[in-house]
Amino acid sequence: MNLIRRAGMPLILSIMILILSCRLSIAMESRDGTSPTRDLPDRTVIRGIELLYDGKFDEAEVLFEKVVSENPEDPIGYFYMAMVTWSRMVDGFWSVYTIEEYQKRIEETVSVAQKRIENGRADSFTYFYLGGALGFSGRFQLMQHKWFASYTTALKAIDALKTCLEMDPDNRDVLLGLGIYDYYTARFSGVLKFLTYIFFHRGDTEEGLRKLHIAADEAIYSSIEAKSTLLHIYLFMECDFKKALPIAEELARRFQNLPKHAYLLGITYIQLGMDSEYGKTADCFRNKGRDRALSDRAELWANRGLYLEAGYYLFHDQYDLARSRLEAVTSTVDSERDPLMAAWPILKMGMSHDLEGKRRKALEYYDQVMNMQNGAGAQFLAEKYSKEPITKGDPFILF
Repeated sequence: MNLIRRAGMPLILSIMILILSCRLSIAMESRDGTSPTRDLPDRTVIRGIELLYDGKFDEAEVLFEKVVSENPEDPIGYFYMAMVTWSRMVDGFWSVYTIEEYQKRIEETVSVAQKRIENGRADSFTYFYLGGALGFSGRFQLMQHKWFASYTTALKAIDALKTCLEMDPDNRDVLLGLGIYDYYTARFSGVLKFLTYIFFHRGDTEEGLRKLHIAADEAIYSSIEAKSTLLHIYLFMECDFKKALPIAEELARRFQNLPKHAYLLGITYIQLGMDSEYGKTADCFRNKGRDRALSDRAELWANRGLYLEAGYYLFHDQYDLARSRLEAVTSTVDSERDPLMAAWPILKMGMSHDLEGKRRKALEYYDQVMNMQNGAGAQFLAEKYSKEPITKGDPFILF
């Protein structure tokens, strides 16, 4: 069963999945079993997180496998192994095998954490890993439209994170998960909004953003993810592009192996009307796309560069030029190596026709995306816009 093809949800849920289930970076206990301090961060874990953000998944997996072998009764290694699998999924690799591996690793994390609690050996970070893993379980329930189960699982996750904070009030990493929860429960609609009233949690966007900013500035392990979460919120939820800019610039400067962060910087420039800076970013994509030293990654940069240009032209109502760039990607992309660029340009083709008022043509492209074996996440927006056409000014024109 292909969970991704079955998944259909409101836009707020699809974006929650993309952000809430990102690579939550959770702190770990020290090797002697005592609570850690910020003076003694685990360099192996930090290095693994950096490798994940730079797209070096195999190298990160080797590091986290070592953590598991050295600490088989500690949930940390299992959690980060799940993060490796999720990172591959974020890059578009949504095979049945990858989905099953991801879910198995999350379940292992929950099991190991719960066993540690039952044995009376839990410290604050045991609850931290448990909270993160339960959040991922809720994410799968969301995809299956198990609304009540997903929300009650999320509550259990938050309870675990709150327990962590009670045991260690100075922990800044835990504010990532709590901040996400505060922000998104305030943005819920439909059945999930109803559930928040049942459980007396109204959410608070300002409080969520406050916690996320503290995590971004002060957390040891979740700082990068907090910044990434804030960037997506400011770009696609709050549409506060001036606040997005410094975060986008930092992440693009820091992680240069994959084009993801440079792309987000490029669309920030587009939204702010900074055409000169956008042009320099587009040139960077072209140059890397021609760099033979980058080997297979050169093609990734070339295709993302064309995709960025297409977004620029869609934003400026130049639909024929946008389609020419999108067609250049789809005519050459290797769907096995770059599934994102096999699916998302087709979605953007549909958007281009919707924005021109050619609804029937747009629906053909949305249907094509929803019927793909691997929609690489694009099917969420395809379903939304098949029900209601995209309109000018929608921030997801540049997603």
